[in-house]
Amino acid sequence: MLENCHDAQERWGGVHRLLDRWLQERQALIQAYVGLKQELAPGQLDAFCNRLMDYLSAGHFEIYEQLLAEAEAFDDQPAVALAEQLYPRIQDGTRHAVDFNDRYAGEQAPAATLAGDLQLLGQSLHERFELEDCLIEVLHNAHRQADPA
Repeated sequence: MLENCHDAQERWGGVHRLLDRWLQERQALIQAYVGLKQELAPGQLDAFCNRLMDYLSAGHFEIYEQLLAEAEAFDDQPAVALAEQLYPRIQDGTRHAVDFNDRYAGEQAPAATLAGDLQLLGQSLHERFELEDCLIEVLHNAHRQADPA
């Protein structure tokens, strides 16, 4: 039985490292967001938009796929069903963030709308982070010590 734990660690340890890196990127995104709300330096908004798009892309094209594959490998149908339920809500947050990026990346920020748009983006990101944490808990942490064999 303990022999299988090593196999599971090899198989899913990469997912854990990927998640760790992604969550570190989330912290950097949050810090950049807070920095925008404090004082806007030249190039700071564009750098934030780049970081935002990188974070969103990693979530959609790396993290979510890996989490879902892990749940499917463990034949965890309730977890897969929950992921399918949460994903559209995450997509809504993605659309909001992409809209923000389209409006502000590479452009001179219209000061009249930036503060309000940042506030709305912050609320959207907060909800998204909660949904992502739920996905991680249900699709990954529940399987960390198990072996799908």
